[in-house]
Amino acid sequence: MRVFYIFKIKDEFKYLYKDRNSTLFNILKHIYNLPINDIKYSKTLLSQIVNDIDKEKIDRDLFIKLHQKIPYSKRGEVHYMNNLYKDEISKLTVKNKFIKIETETNFSSFFEILKKIDEDLFVCDFKYSDFFFIDRIKTLV
Repeated sequence: MRVFYIFKIKDEFKYLYKDRNSTLFNILKHIYNLPINDIKYSKTLLSQIVNDIDKEKIDRDLFIKLHQKIPYSKRGEVHYMNNLYKDEISKLTVKNKFIKIETETNFSSFFEILKKIDEDLFVCDFKYSDFFFIDRIKTLV
């Protein structure tokens, strides 16, 4: 299972690390791996690098764009994509500081939709050390 954390990077950090994504990833990974007793410190560090996410707007935009599509469903605060044709099962949750996608595949259909909503998003998979700005996703559409 892949778990992607998606952050809305502040402009100054986006331009500073646009060509050095690995440095930005390492900073975020360090924050992610801080012990639980350093939660206040980690929140402070994260607030310096990322902007808050408009949780209600993203939840609403996702629902409006996807609610008529067969593979999509929403239960509570969790958005689901169960696309049997692409062999994809993805779960997306929006928080105030990040978006979390859990998927059984290496790619989620949610990436394409999030790219249209906001191109300043930075995607990280801390377990597999995978990272990229969402605007770098190429599609065949």
